[in-house]
Amino acid sequence: MSRFDAALLGGLALLSVGLLFWATRDMVVAAGFVAGLAVAAGAAILLRRLFPAVAGGETALPDWTMLRLAVDHDDVAIAITDRAGRLVCANDLFATWMGGFATPPGLPLEGRGAELLKNAGRAAWRDGEGQVEELAIGALRLRAQVLRAGHAEDYLVWRFSAFERLDLVTEISRHLDGPAGRTLGQAGIMAALVNSEGRLRVANQAFLLRALGEGDQAHYAGRDVAPLLRLDDAGTLYFGREGDRAAPVRLIQIPLVPADSNGPVLLALLDEEIGVTDRGTAQTYVETLLSLLPFGLAMVDRDGRFLYMNRAFVRAAGLSEGKMPRYPGDIVVREDKGPLADMVRRHSSGQQVGGDLSIRLAAQGDEPVSMRIVGVRGLGEAAVLLSLKDSSEESRLKRQVAQASKMQAVGQLAGGVAHDFNNILTAVLGSCDLMLMRHTPGDSDYDDIQQIRSNANRAASLTRQLLAFSRQQTLRPQILQLPDVISEVSHLLKRLIGETVQLSVRHGRGLGAVRADPGQLEQVIINLAVNARDAMPGGGTLTMETYPVSSADVRAMGSEIMPPADYSALKVSDTGGGIPADVLPKIFEPFFTTKDVGKGTGLGLSTVYGIIKQSAGFIFADSKPGEGASFTIYLPVHRAESGASVAPPPPVKPKKSQWGTGTVLLVEDEDMVRAVAERALARAGYTVVTASQGEEGLERFAAMDKVDLIISDVMMPTMDGPTMVRALRAKQPTLPVLFMSGYAEEQLRQSIDIADVSFLPKPFSVAQLTEATSAALDAAAQRAAHG
Repeated sequence: MSRFDAALLGGLALLSVGLLFWATRDMVVAAGFVAGLAVAAGAAILLRRLFPAVAGGETALPDWTMLRLAVDHDDVAIAITDRAGRLVCANDLFATWMGGFATPPGLPLEGRGAELLKNAGRAAWRDGEGQVEELAIGALRLRAQVLRAGHAEDYLVWRFSAFERLDLVTEISRHLDGPAGRTLGQAGIMAALVNSEGRLRVANQAFLLRALGEGDQAHYAGRDVAPLLRLDDAGTLYFGREGDRAAPVRLIQIPLVPADSNGPVLLALLDEEIGVTDRGTAQTYVETLLSLLPFGLAMVDRDGRFLYMNRAFVRAAGLSEGKMPRYPGDIVVREDKGPLADMVRRHSSGQQVGGDLSIRLAAQGDEPVSMRIVGVRGLGEAAVLLSLKDSSEESRLKRQVAQASKMQAVGQLAGGVAHDFNNILTAVLGSCDLMLMRHTPGDSDYDDIQQIRSNANRAASLTRQLLAFSRQQTLRPQILQLPDVISEVSHLLKRLIGETVQLSVRHGRGLGAVRADPGQLEQVIINLAVNARDAMPGGGTLTMETYPVSSADVRAMGSEIMPPADYSALKVSDTGGGIPADVLPKIFEPFFTTKDVGKGTGLGLSTVYGIIKQSAGFIFADSKPGEGASFTIYLPVHRAESGASVAPPPPVKPKKSQWGTGTVLLVEDEDMVRAVAERALARAGYTVVTASQGEEGLERFAAMDKVDLIISDVMMPTMDGPTMVRALRAKQPTLPVLFMSGYAEEQLRQSIDIADVSFLPKPFSVAQLTEATSAALDAAAQRAAHG
């Protein structure tokens, strides 16, 4: 309030007192009025001091602009989200890398990056921190760290940093143009980095002073090296600008890329006098140069003995400090000693063109590495330069990619074979059922037909194994405990493994519940038990044990495959002869078996692998020859949502009638399946109209007065079943549909995305077809009654 406003209010108060006294002529009333005004004014002043108003009437809010400036980094992208998953702050580098202010974990990452980042966010909410080691956005490779933060720990901080990859040329350029280059110059070494066209990229001051002089060093980059040097008739090398007073120099070329490809070359020049008269001093200079380089280099004399190796070579070869081997053959396995010695001898005798040799280091077992061998001159006793590149990680990644690609291709092939085989089995089983309707037990053909049907069912179980391997089978998961599953199947196991094998079962405490298909999990246990029995022909002990595995235990395991989480583990061990090391990597491949011909299909362990992976679990095999083998299964502990109760098992549905009435449009591209299904439905009392593919099905539907049910295959040429059904539903929205297919129901339901449809997997019998038809019609009638 201004002074003028205060004076005005005071004047008005005095005028009011005067008017009151004039009207009443009573001094007591006027004095009481003055006192009341004074009390009101004092109270107003006190309230204003106690509760000052916020400017503009705004409420104080966190200043995210200041926080954004605080987290602004040049090398770390940072984003902050709240508990509701909203982006509240991010720095400029985050927007640059992510193509805008996207909200984690919904970032434009390649492959499973978004899923891995989402899991890291969940881990951060649970444990306070989550990490993802490698993410990709185009050529950019990132690692992510997610932290829970805030006073109430209701924020997530997402930090992304780029992988630092060694750029050899950049590193050498930085060293030559810095203190390392000056150190080499003080030691008498003139060094320069030359590109593939023979032009200077960077050089130390010692080289520039000899090659260009003191006044011509400002713009040396890009100059041709050849005019700076000259050779006399005797082949001696000099700096060109020094003329007659030039001192001879010795040139050492160190290629930074394989010799068969053009690339930068590191040049090192030494005064010839030093190299001739004092070999020890020259070698010291060269060793100083080699020690500064970030890749492994070693020098070998003409007799094949080591003269020097830098620390990078010692680390790459897996050697101990201070224990330098005498010969190159001492660092490789026995099989590679001969080829390495021959190559060193060949290059030391005069061949100066380099060559590469794939070797296996004695300290690293079977992991191959690449060694480059180059013949050199002018280094005194040194005749060969060895360069060692550690390619174990690269080789491991290549093997993993090749294995994953092979398994994916075989899985797709297995799924396709199972689909086509299911069509054939559907026709065989249906024909057998129709023939059995015309025969009774005791007829001459009845037993033969039953035998054909039994063999067809065995073939159907084989297709289910193929679908399990390709992870395309239909799972019906339930919440269960591993000890309960083992208890259910233990009686069968004792009969399967025989009397010579003892079964030992041990259960740990604190096991969490898992979510899996109990029937498929029993199949996994049976397959592992049968394999263990076959591995112990003379008897032994089969051990099954369950135990909990916490997320901390997973981190301690150091597994690159299993994400940190709580698991319930099942370990199946035997006391047989073990699995050979060369066989162990192949055991989960389909159709791979070490059993005799006729005693195994090679699908047992591949089926186990497919079921466990489809159940979001992991399985690992471990074996040492002569000490048996063990298979460990890790299934994630199921965490029920808060407030949610475990649903009771579905009630057993009453068996549907195999008889009915109504008009059915049957669409199937396989002639034999369509013929069997038509005969089966007609015998059950239905009126059947057939079509061989989707477009013909649309024509048949348009010509029919009434259609009670559509039975259609899913995969058909020209127009598939779902496309046809969508066109028919546009005309008749409540049209009942029964799909049949040799592919898995779960996979098809995700791709079909059509409401209120039934599904019948192939192969099926005549009874299953008629029951499914009756059930589909009943379900449609119930929807109509409630709708």
